[in-house]
Amino acid sequence: MRFSLRIFPVLSCHSVLVLRVLAADATSPTSLAAAPPPRDWIDPDTRHRVIRLSPDQGGSSLYFHQNGYTPEGDKLILHTRDGALATVDLTTLGLSPPKLEIVAPATRAIATAWRTREAYVRRDVHIVALHLDTKAERTVIKLPEVAQGRGGAYALNCDESLLVGIARDPDGKTIPRTPPTSGAGGTLEAQWAAGTPKMIYTIDVKTGAFRVLHRENDWTNHLQCSPTDPLQILFCHEGPWHFNDRTWTVRADGTPARLLHERTMNMEIQGHEFFSPDGKKIWYDLQTPRSTVFWLANVDLTSGHRTWYHLKREEWSVHYNVSPDGKFFAGDGGGPGSVAASSGDGVRLDPPGNGQWIYAFYPSPVRGSSFRDQRPLIDIGVLKSERLVNMANHNYSKDTGVEPNLTFTRNGQWLIFSGNFHTNPGHGHKATTHTYAVEIAKK
Repeated sequence: MRFSLRIFPVLSCHSVLVLRVLAADATSPTSLAAAPPPRDWIDPDTRHRVIRLSPDQGGSSLYFHQNGYTPEGDKLILHTRDGALATVDLTTLGLSPPKLEIVAPATRAIATAWRTREAYVRRDVHIVALHLDTKAERTVIKLPEVAQGRGGAYALNCDESLLVGIARDPDGKTIPRTPPTSGAGGTLEAQWAAGTPKMIYTIDVKTGAFRVLHRENDWTNHLQCSPTDPLQILFCHEGPWHFNDRTWTVRADGTPARLLHERTMNMEIQGHEFFSPDGKKIWYDLQTPRSTVFWLANVDLTSGHRTWYHLKREEWSVHYNVSPDGKFFAGDGGGPGSVAASSGDGVRLDPPGNGQWIYAFYPSPVRGSSFRDQRPLIDIGVLKSERLVNMANHNYSKDTGVEPNLTFTRNGQWLIFSGNFHTNPGHGHKATTHTYAVEIAKK
């Protein structure tokens, strides 16, 4: 390994110069696996600053649509490699080494609360809130028997009045499906075709009142609550995306479930949906058809109006996110096994054609924005990309790697993501995951 010695002035509590030894070939997994990954460096390919937030043994951020920030945005929660729930102080991000504090051992968070400085977790049959500053615990509710031991997911609404959950429906009937294409197979197809009776329910945090909102025979997943509307709930129908209409909403007031995007062509897919910060829109990955034409699309929950932004194949990302002010976007790229690495008929491309980068995306003006047809037509735009972090050595595999699951900090100046590019021992072996922050402004 070759090393280059560079001196960067970094403001710290002691206002000193910090010497950093930067590896010239930092993408070499075997050479770096034995030592802790660097704490702070400038990506040589993008000139953006990257800071490791996790401890030396590793740690991961939450899923891309889970809220991991305190309401003030000064702390981020992450899970250490040994299973502890920890916080990172973001007030000094970029000014001094990240300060990590353990909140509770052996704890997995559902998410942080929207208004209080607490993380919600499940402990056996109870939902517990952990204060991220004092570490005090309080029992929020006891799960009703019908929701105990039935798996599923949880989400907390924005005013912290309702816990929303998904569980197997004890009164539901399993109705197997026949895949609409011949020769379909594999785990996803089999699980989707089997049919799974599920229910979406709410529990009133103050009274404990239990209410079933929605029942269906689907692989119900991706449960989310609006960041601004306490009654708005988002969920999906999991499985092979080209077999089903995926993205749905349901309201806690009993309003029936609503499909947000209906497929209109063979092999069209869309998914990995998430709320805009103001709660007014749902964004999602859209491909028309699969592995061929790529969009970041949205639908306005009030008007139903749609806007689609086009991306190049190499810019497609496993997950996207939107800045707190709604003005630009980010994506986490994809690996050799990702959907953009194959042609529309499923044949793997060589080279794969999928970019392995953390991206920032900036929308160009919507085409024809000066003209408005009387019909509710879709507005079309284009995203201009900027590469932030080289992820060439990152293993995106769900089995042996990790999805980056990037999120914006509350001030919109940094992206938080998970990565294993410093510790990736190669495909077929589990890599150590770390949590990083990349500064969006270039150095």
